[in-house]
This record gives sequence, structure tokens and C-alpha cells, in this order.
Amino acid sequence: MTLRNAMRRTGAVWIAVAALLLSPARTPAARLAAASLSAEESLLAPQDARDKEQERRDREQEARDREQEKRDREQEARDRAQEKADRLEELYADGREALDEDRYDKAEAKFDQLARLNGPQTDAALYWKAYAANKLGKRDLALATLADMKKRFAQSRWLRDASVLELEVKQSTGQQIKPGDQSDDDLKMLAIQGLMNSDPERAMPLLEKVINGTGTPREKSRALFVLAQSGSAQGREIIGRIAKGQSNPELQREAIKYLGLFGGAQSRQIMAEVYATNSDPSVKRAILRAYMLGGDREHLFAAAKSEKDESLRREAIRQLGLVHGVDELEQLYQTETSTDLRREILQAFFLAGNSGKLVQVAQSEKDPELRRAAIRDLGLIHSDESSNALKTIYGRETDRGLKEEVLNAFFLQGNAAALVGIARNEKDPELKKTAVSKLALMHSKEATDYLMELLQK
Repeated sequence: MTLRNAMRRTGAVWIAVAALLLSPARTPAARLAAASLSAEESLLAPQDARDKEQERRDREQEARDREQEKRDREQEARDRAQEKADRLEELYADGREALDEDRYDKAEAKFDQLARLNGPQTDAALYWKAYAANKLGKRDLALATLADMKKRFAQSRWLRDASVLELEVKQSTGQQIKPGDQSDDDLKMLAIQGLMNSDPERAMPLLEKVINGTGTPREKSRALFVLAQSGSAQGREIIGRIAKGQSNPELQREAIKYLGLFGGAQSRQIMAEVYATNSDPSVKRAILRAYMLGGDREHLFAAAKSEKDESLRREAIRQLGLVHGVDELEQLYQTETSTDLRREILQAFFLAGNSGKLVQVAQSEKDPELRRAAIRDLGLIHSDESSNALKTIYGRETDRGLKEEVLNAFFLQGNAAALVGIARNEKDPELKKTAVSKLALMHSKEATDYLMELLQK
């Protein structure tokens, strides 16, 4: 038989077998073969479905992981930015402290370092560097620094202070001053010492000159303090002008703080006007904090709802928590779509001491990230309500990550009794190990007794 004939015969055999299987009048053997094939296919079909379902779950998990990685990167970027901002603020505070202590060499070094970092305080750093250099007798350096500041920051709100300081430096070196180069007000501005013992009402004009002159930060701060302590309408008026931007941003923020302490409709109106017209985030943040000092929920709520700058919205939300604006926070939580901002609102509920909302979110919120945040905040509240809520959540929860979050919350509470109870009854060895590891870090009788019990088994 040739190869071609054999192939033809083999093909014919398979065709015959197929026809037999498909024939309605198939033999019992054929029906058995068909049944076996069908059974095999029926066994394979569910497995294929399970594989596809697993693939779908894997893809969803990968998508969640990518989203979490994105959030982590964004948070890391925010953390780095905050660390840099904190470093700049620390340098500025150190320089100011050195000025107040008359340690001008240290102040010059701190402000020089700050200026080199090119942050938002660079113009202020250059001004104070020149100020310290002048106090050290380095008048050429002071003038060069002021010239650099004026060239680089032509719109700086420190220019007025810089012009007054430049005038003082030039006068001290005997340089000829042309009347046309300076305004009459600048020529009349002198630093006045020892006003703390003066009658505040009579000293009002002199105090304002101190604020607008070339005095140290401490002197200007004391002048503002005297104005605020006077409680007079004239004092409030002067502080109001400074809060509106008459002076440099540093004094403006301090004046805003005193307006918050003043309280009253007039102070709030001034701050609202400044907030609406000012673009400096540091000034707006100072106003939000002043609202908190005055218990002004209305303006804080408005900022939390409509502010475009997310960092300022966060600030407004935090301050709402500090003034116990629970109703306002509840409205914000219901309408907010950003997970990060909703997490901030939960933190504000914690600041307000409102564990009820945290319990509600921890038990019923659909977003697991927000549930975790609520559970963490509950761990910072030491009350029977929060402890009982955490026990309920642990008993009902099936997500291992959330159960571990509850264990950490008990640890934050110092609730050894709850952790011991879980360690005794938990069937999951990993969760039990986590509970025991928390107990090992706690210094309490319940924890020690249970650890000794484990060692004796």
C-alpha cells in the first residue's frame, strides 16, 4: 500500500468515526464514546471559566496595585515638598531667633544659607542678611545684598523695608543722600527703643513707626503686641492696615493673628477682604488659622468648600476640626469626591473629638483606604466607644489588611486587654502572631501575664 493510499484510508476511517458519532442511530459504543467526550468537555468548561475569573481578578488587583503605587508616589512627592518647606521654615526661624538674641554672625549665616536655597523666603532672607551684616559693620556687604535683592525681586513686599535699611546704612557711612532718592516718610522712619514702658495710647504713632522702620523682628513684634493689648479702636485700625499688606508679609501674618484674637465682625471683615484679594498662600494660611482663633466656622467652611489651592483646603478642613465644626465637616464629607481630602476630613473629625463619624466610616465606608484611615484615627481616641467599635469591626471583618489595622489601633490605644483577647481566640496564625508582636512592645500587666502564659505552654 502506498503512503498516499494509507493516508486516504486513515482519513476515511476518521470521517467514518465522526459520522458514526453524529448519526442518530449510533451504536451503544458510539454513544458511550460521545458521552465520555461530552463529560470531559463539561469538566474542562468550568476550569476554563475559573481560569478566566482568576485572570480577571489578577488584572483588577494589578490595576489596584498600580493605583496605589501612583498614590504612594504622589504622597512621597508631597512629603518631599513638605520636608523642604519645613527645612526653609526652620532656617528662617533660626535666623530670626539669632537676631532676637543679637547673634548677628549666626543670623547672617542662616539667612545666607536660606537665600542660596532659592525658596519662597529668598527676598526676606536677603533683607535680614543685609540687616545682620549692617549690625556687624559689614556695610558694603549689606548694600550689595540689598542691591541684589532689589534687582532680583522688583515686586517684593520687602522693598519698603529694604529702602529704609539702605538709607540707614548709607547715612552711617556718611554717603550723600539725595532728597529725591527717598520719600519723606522713609526719611522720618527711625527705630525707637524702649517703648514697652510707654503709654500705649500716646505711643500709637511711634509704635507704627517702629513697625515701618528698621527695627529688629523682636522690636516690631513687641510693637504689634502693644497695639493689640491696648484693645483700642486706633490700635485695631493700625493692625488692620498692616494685615491688609501695608508692611512686609511677615508682619502681615502676625497682624492677622492679632486680628483673630481681637475677634468681632470688623476683624473678620478685614480678614475676609484680605483672603479674597491676596494670592500669597502663607498669608491665606495665616487667615485660616486666625479664623480658628476667633471660632469663625462660617469663613472656614467657605474656604474648605471653594478654595482652589488643595493645601489651603486641607488647612481650612483641619481648622474646622479644631473649632468643632462637626456639621460643616459632615457636609464636606458627603459632597467631597477626592479620597485624599475625605481622609483629611476624617482627621478633622478626630481633631474635633467626634468618634461617632469615625465609627460609622470604619464600619460602613466602601472605600477600604478611608476605612483604614478611620480605624487608625479611632486608635488615637481612648474611649470605650472607640474600643467597642474596633472590637466589632475586627469580629465582622474578612479583609486581613483591615484586621491588621484594627490590631495596630488597639496598640495605639494601649489596649492590651483587647489584643490578649484576640490572641487567645484568633485561628489565623499570622494575625495571632501580629497580635502577640504588639503585646511584646507593651508595658502592661495584661500583656506580660499573657506572654508568660505562652512561654509556659
